Amino acid sequence: MFPFRRRPPADASPLDRTFAYHEATKHHFDRYAAALGYLDWATQPAPFRRYADAEIVPLPRHVATAPLAYDRLYDGAAIQPSTFNLATLADLLRHALAVSAWKRLQTSRWALRVNPSSGNLHPTEGYLVLSAHADWGDGGVFHYAPDLHALERRARVAAATFAAALPDLPAGSGLIALTSIVWREAWKYGERAFRYCQHDLGHAWAALRLAARLHGFELHVLTEWSGTAQAALLGLDRDADFASQEREEPELLALLCPPGAARALATPDPTAQQAWRECAFSGRGNPLSREHHPWPILAEVATATLWQGHAPHTLPAATPPRDPYAVRPLDARALVQQRRSAVAMDGQSSLALGDFARLLHRTLPLARAPFDTWPWPPQVHLVLFVHRVRDLAPGLYMLVRDLRDHAATLADLRARCRSEFAWQPVGLADLPLYLLQLGDERDTARAISCHQEIAADGFFSLGMLARFAPTLRERGADFYRTLFWETGAVGQVLYLEAEAAGARATGIGCFFDDALHDRLGLRDAEYQSLYHFTVGVPVDDPRLTIEPGYPDP
Repeated sequence: MFPFRRRPPADASPLDRTFAYHEATKHHFDRYAAALGYLDWATQPAPFRRYADAEIVPLPRHVATAPLAYDRLYDGAAIQPSTFNLATLADLLRHALAVSAWKRLQTSRWALRVNPSSGNLHPTEGYLVLSAHADWGDGGVFHYAPDLHALERRARVAAATFAAALPDLPAGSGLIALTSIVWREAWKYGERAFRYCQHDLGHAWAALRLAARLHGFELHVLTEWSGTAQAALLGLDRDADFASQEREEPELLALLCPPGAARALATPDPTAQQAWRECAFSGRGNPLSREHHPWPILAEVATATLWQGHAPHTLPAATPPRDPYAVRPLDARALVQQRRSAVAMDGQSSLALGDFARLLHRTLPLARAPFDTWPWPPQVHLVLFVHRVRDLAPGLYMLVRDLRDHAATLADLRARCRSEFAWQPVGLADLPLYLLQLGDERDTARAISCHQEIAADGFFSLGMLARFAPTLRERGADFYRTLFWETGAVGQVLYLEAEAAGARATGIGCFFDDALHDRLGLRDAEYQSLYHFTVGVPVDDPRLTIEPGYPDP
């Protein structure tokens, strides 16, 4: 399937190293990807990154805003933009990266966040790059501290230095960056951790885009900025500021701006970059663990897939199509804050067909949030194990999400999957949904998802199938990350749509990769399953109590 099943030779290309990592970190029925196999509580990472001695810029926890219906996040219609100030940024971060609640079980207490994460470990960190403003003073680099709901000033940048480095930054705009601390996931998940960091990044990206929509702002990923350039901008390459095993991976840099203000932002020239590096960076990242188990393969795949910087792919101009669904009386902010991951499903309840259709429709890569931020065609399709959707027969289905080149993608999938599949169009609200095979798929879904009951007890479960090897060969090894980002963005929509339907969702990172491929009849690396999900009615633990994310001032 791949050139190397484990460790490639020293002179292997980044692409071969990426393929080798992916193959080595698959779970199989007879063995799991390498991990400790137990939780070393003595080295459990601290739940929040903080910068000691950095200046704190408090954010208001409760911002007066006009209510917005949840369904307006997706309709593509204009929303009056908010003023770009500290209150707007506070509300945006509150509904993208903040603590949403605290759970308590006897003497244990832990935070939940708006953006979900594998194992609630939260490898994703958020940063802002802002020009001078009356609300926060000098321009510079800020880290978002979700435990405080505050900004930590990492760097103070003089106005002339800021203008030289970012001369084209639109007025009333700022940059938002997302990074990953791979150790957070490696502590629990070992070598598979890099995968989980990437789909968590996708969740956070989609959460940011939808939060920007709350304020009528656009969010545009700056694909031209390489990982190296991002690291220099944010100060991530300052070795003395981080424990050696706890460095942050530069991932994604985006422009947050009013409608119509988006533009390309060139990376600083060498002179401007050097002046930026000489600015006064303050604070040192807090040590997260006193010891670290080494996982060399994680450093290797991070290097092989470091974002190289790419000019955006030119997609045909598109007007957001009309959302065919009625607006429900659901407040967007309240729904975002109530999102939770279910730990068990009741195995009995069913989902209305209309809710199922709406949920799937929202995952399509149309020219609206959150998929309007990524300038490349979609590569991820949904393989659905339908268990209990009213008026839809149980069975195996596929949602083919490529709408621009749908016929060719459909033909490619049909040619590669089992010959006995029906590929019968379901005909739901113009959804590109196809019935592959009728039957009870609960045992299969459970077995593929590491024998977890939750995959069989929901209304449905699914695997996210990415066009894999061709995408990486065409675009480069660094697009390995973006395939997972797309799955995370799809997952964020599934989470919110589940809540809107009165249900709950859960991302499933533990699954037997090739078992899903076998169920479909796939025999090569052209398509790979990258993330699994389930939606249903949750069974809550009555011993748990819930406390607000932030107490009232």
